[in-house]
Amino acid sequence: MARIIDGNRIREQIKGELKPRVSRLAARKRVPGLAVVLVGNHAASEVYVRNKVKTCQELGMCSEQITPPDSISTEELLLIVDELNAREDVDGILVQLPLPKQVDTKRILLAISPEKDVDGFHPYNVGCLVAALPAPRACTPAGILQLLKRYQIPIAGKRAVVVGRSDIVGKPVALLLLHEHATVTICHSKTADLAGVCREADILVAAMGRPAMVTADFIKPGATVIDVGTNSLETRQDVARIFRNSAERLAAFDKRGRVLVGDVDPIDVVEKSAAYTPVPGGVGPLTIAMLMANTVESAERRLGVC
Repeated sequence: MARIIDGNRIREQIKGELKPRVSRLAARKRVPGLAVVLVGNHAASEVYVRNKVKTCQELGMCSEQITPPDSISTEELLLIVDELNAREDVDGILVQLPLPKQVDTKRILLAISPEKDVDGFHPYNVGCLVAALPAPRACTPAGILQLLKRYQIPIAGKRAVVVGRSDIVGKPVALLLLHEHATVTICHSKTADLAGVCREADILVAAMGRPAMVTADFIKPGATVIDVGTNSLETRQDVARIFRNSAERLAAFDKRGRVLVGDVDPIDVVEKSAAYTPVPGGVGPLTIAMLMANTVESAERRLGVC
């Protein structure tokens, strides 16, 4: 039977390892500080930010939430970022995306100091990832590596296929796997015989944002499948089709009006893989855990604490 890779368990392990590091910094009268900029009223973003702030508090870190109105201009938001760059008590800066249409997102992300870029999106930090130099890594890809390593899933010498080429997940996770000596293929919408390429994977990472697109035909028997997708099914018909008329899932839909599913077919992955990440509870919990780890590491570097 396929082994479930439990992201919640690994998240708690990482948080447990971070607490003494935060305490060591606190002994120097300086706890790690994370500033989160949340522009306007975006329901999903508000939930993400609330969870980040809550986790900071659990770890004894300092968190600050800045909430400018959605009418803010690029120049006004740049001033906020500049002020945070200059503050000694701020080790990490996170500008929650998406930003309003009138704001130049690229200019904002480029303005964040690379050493405080705990999302790992700044071109300098991306360059460090390419060169395998120390720097903040994108949180979701870094979390995927933690899941594989802590479940002792071999990477070196294995064939890894990443479906999706985003700057946030696809490209960085491919580089991280490459640095761990996997042979890596990146697939996308123009890939010929996508299912055939995926079937060659010992480690298959699905990160394209299409509900249950990766079916049994994509999965090599015994592969490890990492499902990065978080898609909301909004119709009962879709829930019935994807979950094979599961009474439990249909009841959940009737209660909440939606059901989450990943990019991988949830029934096929259980039948064909050796190990897989469920949705929810797989990759998702690691994103915030790695954000906390990046912030603590930033504080340690800035204070010279090894």
